[in-house]
Amino acid sequence: MAAAGTPLQTAVPSEPAPEGTFLGGLYDLLPRDVWFALAVLVAGVVVAIVLGTLTRRVLDGLGVPEAIEGTAFERTARNFETSTVELLGWLVRYFVVGVAILAALSIANVNYADRFWSQVVGFLPMLFFAVIILIVGVVVGDKVGLLVAERLRGVKLPQVGIIPSAAKFTVFYLAALIALSQLGVATLALVVLLAAYLFAVVFLGGIAFGDMLKSGAAGTYLLLTQPYAIGDEVRLAETDGIVQEVDLFVTRVESDGEEYIIPNQKVFEEGLVRLR
Repeated sequence: MAAAGTPLQTAVPSEPAPEGTFLGGLYDLLPRDVWFALAVLVAGVVVAIVLGTLTRRVLDGLGVPEAIEGTAFERTARNFETSTVELLGWLVRYFVVGVAILAALSIANVNYADRFWSQVVGFLPMLFFAVIILIVGVVVGDKVGLLVAERLRGVKLPQVGIIPSAAKFTVFYLAALIALSQLGVATLALVVLLAAYLFAVVFLGGIAFGDMLKSGAAGTYLLLTQPYAIGDEVRLAETDGIVQEVDLFVTRVESDGEEYIIPNQKVFEEGLVRLR
């Protein structure tokens, strides 16, 4: 029994838990740094999607797909049901997502993330630009090879077939050299090798393409002075005909239904009589 004069203490029922504590409990389930890291990761994915789409649209607006049409890299990309522009867009997306992942790991205080971040933060942009330079170098090299081959299509010399390949691989080599320098690789030996390669191209090219260079020099003189023009009747080596075309390397003369392709070197050395 309770002592006289002592009030009885009755049990007070506990109040029900307030509504809306589920989100608070979920928030308290993980540390605040982890939530901030997740927010950074989500924002990075969104930014990656936007930048990748923007890159593709900018390249489309600049006419890049039409400019690289027909190159080997573009044909290879089409075989995989994609394109060079689309690959560049995805490369931008992966780069941004990679940066966001590393930043999220660093914010979440993951073991060794800070040390890894400090090493990668300087290397990842260099790797990104190196890959971009390589892709651009391959595409530009292919395009240069196609343009040179198109320009030299009318030149009937067997040695001409080497020039487009030499131009293409020269661009490839320069792109690889620049990409390696972006990664901090010592490129002095490669620069020396490039200088030796260019010297060999000039020296051997002068020997192999001596006649073509002479015809090109003579053609430059003929195009500047214009001693004869299309439609003129001329005589060369006892051959009379009508001039049909004059370019950098050859002069085309038609006579009795036959077309004579005369190297400009021969025109310059032997002379050409313009009949009146």
